[in-house]
Amino acid sequence: MGFLVYIPQDIEEEGKRFLAEKGYEYKIGSDLSQESLIRDVEDCDAILTRSNAMITEEVIKAGKKLKVIAKYGVGLDNIDIEAATKRGIYVTNTPEANANVVAEHVMAFMLALSKNLLPMDQELRKGNFAFRREMFSVDLDQKTLGIIGLGRIGRLVAKKARHGFDMRVIGYDPYLSSSVPDIELVDNLDQLFRESDFVSLHLPLTDTTKGIIGTREFALMKTSAYFINAARGGVVNESDLADALKRGEIAGAGIDVFEQEPPNKDNPLFKLENVIVTPHSAALSKEGAGRMSLHAAMQVDQVLNGQNPKWAVNEIKTEKQV
Repeated sequence: MGFLVYIPQDIEEEGKRFLAEKGYEYKIGSDLSQESLIRDVEDCDAILTRSNAMITEEVIKAGKKLKVIAKYGVGLDNIDIEAATKRGIYVTNTPEANANVVAEHVMAFMLALSKNLLPMDQELRKGNFAFRREMFSVDLDQKTLGIIGLGRIGRLVAKKARHGFDMRVIGYDPYLSSSVPDIELVDNLDQLFRESDFVSLHLPLTDTTKGIIGTREFALMKTSAYFINAARGGVVNESDLADALKRGEIAGAGIDVFEQEPPNKDNPLFKLENVIVTPHSAALSKEGAGRMSLHAAMQVDQVLNGQNPKWAVNEIKTEKQV
């Protein structure tokens, strides 16, 4: 077939096996520097990328033969979609691969925070059995969960919270014009922050959403409320969140994503006992990671076969890409 797929950062075997069975060659990148990306993409027909490789306009221009940039995952803030579109290159993602995995991770945050699992574990290991009477857990039953962004993941979180834990779920999404099962829609973010016992963020990182949640929003929350972010770090002002937690304006937080990734080891959130952090791993269950690699590879195959990809995020006017 003669097509070469560039994979800047290694992926699971499911995706690589699919490409090989379809007759494609692929190469794994040497490192994620811009110099390496520009050099390695030169002779490739497709890029299959994870989040850490920055597919900039310079990288895209260097890929003279590029026809598709397939994202392993959903977030697209590491890809210059506009530059790709101008060059007639499809950009795709994998929206059906990991939504449920991320929703489960959010529920795990909610349970760990509300049940004080980390401090309970730490104190018992010290021999402090009496700690069971010093820090009481919080019921999820009848509590209010506020969800910001009601796409696939947000809706799955709502379903699990409503039907699994009998929570009241409210949601805000300015792009919705109709009702959503299991969710009471609210008109503005202020109302959501004021009423919620848990706030879960599910927004993409764009020029519009960058840094939109900070000191003002955290001040609106109940002092007993928890904040969860398994979407994109840049949507939240991390310093403001740390300050709100230090001041006791909110009870705690579960954070999977950061403004800078990998985050610095001296990140102020790491010093706080009322925060649970994970390394942008919400989507990375064994099954979810395999599906992301496979679904991204499927998008590569569709484009290189002259088809319109199932999960394109941009519109390419030319009928054939090969």
